[in-house]
Amino acid sequence: MKIQSIPHKQSELMQRATSIAGYSLGEIAKSIGLTIPPNLKKQKGWVGKLIELYLGANAGSKAERDFSHLGIELKTIPVNQSGIPLETTFVSVAPLTDNHGITWESSHVKYKLNKVLWIPVEGDRATPLAIRRIGLPILWQPSKQEELQLKQDWQELMDMIVLGQIEKITARHGEYLQIRPKAANGKVLTEAFNENAELIMTRPRGFYLKKQFTAQILANYISNTK
Repeated sequence: MKIQSIPHKQSELMQRATSIAGYSLGEIAKSIGLTIPPNLKKQKGWVGKLIELYLGANAGSKAERDFSHLGIELKTIPVNQSGIPLETTFVSVAPLTDNHGITWESSHVKYKLNKVLWIPVEGDRATPLAIRRIGLPILWQPSKQEELQLKQDWQELMDMIVLGQIEKITARHGEYLQIRPKAANGKVLTEAFNENAELIMTRPRGFYLKKQFTAQILANYISNTK
């Protein structure tokens, strides 16, 4: 497998990301010697891994930003033919225990969303994986209004966790940010607390950006480039 070198500057990263726009996943996979799976049923994170490898991301499975030396997180986002996101975007694991003292400023969510390189990818399941094309990259930082709403969502959700209301949290909570189960299957469990401060076992949770919010990010980019 041909591993790409780490980009040393933001401009170098953006140039590399722009250079693959319009190419298919199959073409990019072939260029770095990566085998393309028939579908994503058993390899859900394959597209993200492919783009990481090509762009030279250096975080791997660490809880750091993908391009930690540049302060940039990479997010591939599957979109339909109209450019609308097809699914929510995972941000980070939600801390269900040992979470006292965590603030928005010190949270992993803020850390990950400080600067994001979005790579839209065709995601229609009817389109064979190998011929799905890559869109133009978007380098995004939350505006003051966006960060304020993200902070409010995060605080609301973390308050519910701390108060032992983890089982009451639904995908409807939060304007931009939501909490959803994060596990390969329902048999995976982790510790949390209930409203009586008793230790319980529950499914791991993760923070996700809602589709409406990421659609807004993509739409703002398009309107600003016209």
